[in-house]
This record gives sequence, structure tokens and C-alpha cells, in this order.
Amino acid sequence: MPEPRPIHVPRWLAWCLLPVVTLGFAALWTLVALLSDRQASWMAVIGAIDVLWLLGLVPSLQAPSRAVLATLATAVIVACANWAIIASHVGAQLGAGPLEAIGKLGIHHAWTLAGLANAWEDGVWIALALALSASAPWLSDRIRRALSAR
Repeated sequence: MPEPRPIHVPRWLAWCLLPVVTLGFAALWTLVALLSDRQASWMAVIGAIDVLWLLGLVPSLQAPSRAVLATLATAVIVACANWAIIASHVGAQLGAGPLEAIGKLGIHHAWTLAGLANAWEDGVWIALALALSASAPWLSDRIRRALSAR
């Protein structure tokens, strides 16, 4: 039986998909948080895995580039999801829709409410997601090199 060929995505397609994946996952995290009435910060780790999977489909990206892009995309997911969750809660109390509230929330107000809404466990999940997105490209390259040396 022949070996399955790996999937390769052109670099330009990854650049187009990265913002879609990042903002789409932030929207999914927001939905999960609003439906569960919790911050759902564990979603940050799944978001990091999602971004790493997308960037792993581009073999021409080296590990340092993938690590930086994955970490930045994960940070954007965390920031956008927290912003949307906070704005949705504030907007609901003021009679505004989520999209309207997202545009009206100020940075200082959001920072204060994020400090109140996020517990230390949420910080651990977010730090774990950022560490995973920064280190996984290096580890996957080492594993790939070790397997190809056999």
C-alpha cells in the first residue's frame, strides 16, 4: 500500500487563512464562554493547536517563523476573545448587541473588567497556550528530523 502524501498549503494561502482562523476561533471561544457563562480560557490551548496545525501545513516556513506567527496569532485569539466576551456582557446590561458593544468598549474599561473576570486559572491556561505555540514548532522540527534520520 503506498504511503499517503502529506498535505502542503501554499504560503500565500496560509497568509490568507491565518486571520480567518484567528478571528474565527476567537468568535468560537466567545460563543463557548457566553453559552457556558464562564471565561472558558482552556479554549486558548485549543486555539493554539488550531493555529499550529494551519502553520504546520506550510513546509516552507521554518521553525522560528512558525513559532513567532503561532505565538502572535494565539495572543490575538486571547485578546479578541476576551474583548468580545467582556463587550458582550457589558452590552447586554446596557441593551446593546454584541457587535455594537465591541466597538464601544474602551481599553481601560476592558482591562479592568478582564482583571476582574479572569482568575489565576485563566492565566495558567493562557500562559500554557502561549508556551505551546512558541515551543511546538521547534519540537515538531526536531521530531521530523529524528524520524527522517532513521
